[in-house]
Amino acid sequence: MKPDKIRLGAIILGGGRGERLSPLTSYRAKPAVHIGGKYRLIDVPISNCINSGINLIHILTQFNTTSLHRHISRTYKFDIFSRGDIEILAAQQTAKNKDWFQGTADAVRSYWDRFEQMDATHYIILAGDHLYKMDYSEFLQHHLDTGADVSVAVRPMPASTAPELGVLKADSNDSITRFVEKPQSQELINELSVDIDGEQNVLASMGIYIFRKDILEALLKIKGDDFGKNIIPYSIDTYKTMAFRFQGYWEDIGTIRTFFEANIALTEEKFKFTFYNEDYPIYTRQRFLPGSEIRGAKIDHSIISEGCKIGNAEIKDSIIGIRSVIGDGVIFDRVYFMGADFFELVFQADIPIGVGDNCKFKNVILDKNVRIGKNVKLINKDGLSEYQSDIVTIKDGIIIIPKNVTIPDNYEI
Repeated sequence: MKPDKIRLGAIILGGGRGERLSPLTSYRAKPAVHIGGKYRLIDVPISNCINSGINLIHILTQFNTTSLHRHISRTYKFDIFSRGDIEILAAQQTAKNKDWFQGTADAVRSYWDRFEQMDATHYIILAGDHLYKMDYSEFLQHHLDTGADVSVAVRPMPASTAPELGVLKADSNDSITRFVEKPQSQELINELSVDIDGEQNVLASMGIYIFRKDILEALLKIKGDDFGKNIIPYSIDTYKTMAFRFQGYWEDIGTIRTFFEANIALTEEKFKFTFYNEDYPIYTRQRFLPGSEIRGAKIDHSIISEGCKIGNAEIKDSIIGIRSVIGDGVIFDRVYFMGADFFELVFQADIPIGVGDNCKFKNVILDKNVRIGKNVKLINKDGLSEYQSDIVTIKDGIIIIPKNVTIPDNYEI
């Protein structure tokens, strides 16, 4: 094919139920979870597409899709001259398929009649819940230069993370020779590991694939519903399957711990991922909020989003989301406060939206629209790893206050 005939379309997978990220996913799809104070996870792959010159984007969704659909429809629009299109394709019953998506490959298979008719020569398959920046045009060029039928983006990861990842082996020419989805035995992990600078690493699949259109069509006809478990292992034995070695930052936001640590790490001065890049922006919905009001607060290594009202508080290593209200005497240490969906101009309850005076929080996620009374302590004083109640969840030692929850005055945990 001539280069000017090549067109790369993107298919973003909206993910499953996201149970490991609950209660953040109780009201929203995993790609709709808020990150960095003002963004959502889905903004990352969509922005990567736009920055890579890809304007044919389709998002496959299934669970808790309302807020995700609303965010995308309000944020991303291509004009009629760009030949661009961004479309949400939800799981649906048809004459051919009466079931929910059974896996990542089955989701694409369910809409293949549509993808087959589109003006694309290749498709890139993306996850909607990863944090990274990648120029997909470089990935595509590597795919074309190597003459690949299928390409997999890969990255070295610590061997200790192998049980949660798809792990592969590739030769010196980047040809993939083996793929194992989430290896569990230590013997197998040792077999797949390589020594990099004195540390044991595995070559992990990033869950990002490029397929020639005709090859993808053929692969979707095999038995199996998942790219990692079925499609990629089969393609290694049948087609020319190559590895694209990515060197940048990448995190699979799969658990509360990874979600929390990835967000808090954004407050570091030299963190490998940043939203501060005018040449490679991460896009999100424009809200036209006023600047934040800060009255006497001491703030260290933290991110403060727009539209906040912060009193005489101490905030350290924390992210404060849009429209957050924080009272006097509040102490935040490693807190992700997602903020609110609206300004509460007239109080609708005894405890207003936001955090009341003299509260102390450490290692806490506050979801949207929470109402926290005065003198509340969320510090995990008993060192619990797991805990569940109607108003508080603890996972991996991280305290989570779910969306719309009210915490009464003087509550402690």
